[in-house]
Amino acid sequence: MLCVRCRTGTAVTDDGLCASCPGARTPLRGRPEPVATGPGGWGVGTWPRSPVGLSRAVTVLLGAVIVTDLVAIGGGLHLRSLWQGLAEQGDPAVHGSRGVTAERLLSAAQTGQLVVFVATAVVFIVWFHRTRRNAEVFDPGAQRMGPGWSVGGWFVPFANLWYPYRVAAGIWEGSAVPGPEGGRPSVSRTPLRLWWAVWIVSTFLNSFTARMEESAETPEQTVEGLGLVVAAYAFEIVSAVLAIVFVRALTRMQVGRAELRASRTGSEQLTAP
Repeated sequence: MLCVRCRTGTAVTDDGLCASCPGARTPLRGRPEPVATGPGGWGVGTWPRSPVGLSRAVTVLLGAVIVTDLVAIGGGLHLRSLWQGLAEQGDPAVHGSRGVTAERLLSAAQTGQLVVFVATAVVFIVWFHRTRRNAEVFDPGAQRMGPGWSVGGWFVPFANLWYPYRVAAGIWEGSAVPGPEGGRPSVSRTPLRLWWAVWIVSTFLNSFTARMEESAETPEQTVEGLGLVVAAYAFEIVSAVLAIVFVRALTRMQVGRAELRASRTGSEQLTAP
């Protein structure tokens, strides 16, 4: 149980205070002693653990997602212009070497997108799980779903449209830094909500546009399909930017929460990302 006053330390007294709070009486027998903290207030061989390094890796990979999306947008627009020339002017260039080259470039860009997406997803989930485990230490009462759902929730059909958001909401709430009076503060979830909404729309848009592109039978339909594919890639960029904002914001919150532990134990502080 967390200290009823500071909401950061482990309660060790019969009145619910941690050993660091003024006025705390002798710990009750059977109550755990405060866990030792290392630099920045992070655990020593235990939770919580710093998410800063992982957040930086996620940020870099999301930047790579943006780059591959931009390359794919360029390739898609070029190929679309060739098909548009055929549809509007009867220009057969799309069936020649220029068209073959454009299709190969777009295919290579899409392969790059897939590789970068998988790498980003793996590192993001590792970061997400770490922040969830940290939140269990910071404020277990704010957690609505177990730590396992921070990983498994992404892979359950239909549930993955909602479960990860519920996990993230608990992490966000549990990572908020308490005010001077203690208690659980109210923190705007706007970064979380924006990222999740755009991510869901982007997921459905990608699926829809891929089917349209594959089912195109005429040059006009191909032009329309490629236009939607390019729009979906642009939406992915927005989603990636919002994901960066969310990752950095949540990491800063957890660093701030850990620094409270450090300030109570005299540990060295950790620089936020």
